[in-house]
Amino acid sequence: MIILAATPIGNLGDASARLVELLGSATVVAAEDTRVTQRLLAGLGVENRPRLIALHEHNERDRAAELVELARDQDVVVLSDAGMPTVSDPGFPLVEAAAAAGVGVTVVPGPSAVLTALAVSGLPTDRFTFEGFLPRKHGERTSGLRALAGEQRTMVFFESPNRLGASLTDLADVFGADRRAVVCRELTKLHEEVRRGTLAELAEWAADGARGEIVVVVAGAPAREADPATALAQVQALVADGARLKEAAAEVAEATGLSRRDLYQAALAARRA
Repeated sequence: MIILAATPIGNLGDASARLVELLGSATVVAAEDTRVTQRLLAGLGVENRPRLIALHEHNERDRAAELVELARDQDVVVLSDAGMPTVSDPGFPLVEAAAAAGVGVTVVPGPSAVLTALAVSGLPTDRFTFEGFLPRKHGERTSGLRALAGEQRTMVFFESPNRLGASLTDLADVFGADRRAVVCRELTKLHEEVRRGTLAELAEWAADGARGEIVVVVAGAPAREADPATALAQVQALVADGARLKEAAAEVAEATGLSRRDLYQAALAARRA
């Protein structure tokens, strides 16, 4: 089968005993960077030397079929340079191809920069969205951020240290200067830093750039108070499309936070008017 194995995001001590055991017996490893994997094996004291196959963003779609066929007869371990394969790292096309071919896929879980940053951020963790790397170009970045301006869940982004200041400035311009955010730098490493503040404060701090691996966590947009008249119109539109009034009122109430009973009664009153 295909085995997706999470690797340390900075501190080798975070490698699980299961990961070490897996690497000690693996015969084939598909690695984002074979040199990084060789250093990982050495750092973990693994003497086994599996066959290493490069699997990166430039070749993963071409390599997927080959690796799926290998996995019919033996386990193929998939490693990214750090963290969980497929999460802003190579692996998704391989998993997609394996699922289509009926080849099993499993996971050896472990470190994740996304969840580590979210947990330490101090921002709400009950609902969140991971948005990956922000676009490199200013225009594409601001366009993408506008689409997220109303997102009420906590948002997690990856960013290059060289673009951090520009991206935080764009975030402040689009989301508002006072929106709370956290920049996590070098998580689990010796010089780990978690800096909290408003987007404007963080943009000023990062104006000259930063070093290391960066994760940015941004608070979601505040909930907007729903307009009862607009909500009533939504109920009426659903009913006009064939929904039962009770179901339409319940759906709009869930989306807006308004009372289902009040919406139902308002719709009945509008019918009588």
